[in-house]
Amino acid sequence: MTMTAACASTPPTSAPPRVQVTLPAEATRPCRLPTLAPSADIGALEEAYMARGEALVACDAARRLAVVTLLAERAADAAARAR
Repeated sequence: MTMTAACASTPPTSAPPRVQVTLPAEATRPCRLPTLAPSADIGALEEAYMARGEALVACDAARRLAVVTLLAERAADAAARAR
């Protein structure tokens, strides 16, 4: 009887709820890089070069956003577990 009474007075231990941060849509879209047509001239090459640079910058920004979101989720999880 004593053992049952002692167990009943101990609060149940449970893991804190997992914190989930919503990943921004920009971070989930695949990167699309412009390509050249088979019969492209030098003007098209220069235009595609600039467009690819712009696309790479946007892709890198989306990747950084995904990493920041993941790190924020992990930090929130760690803080919840520390409580």
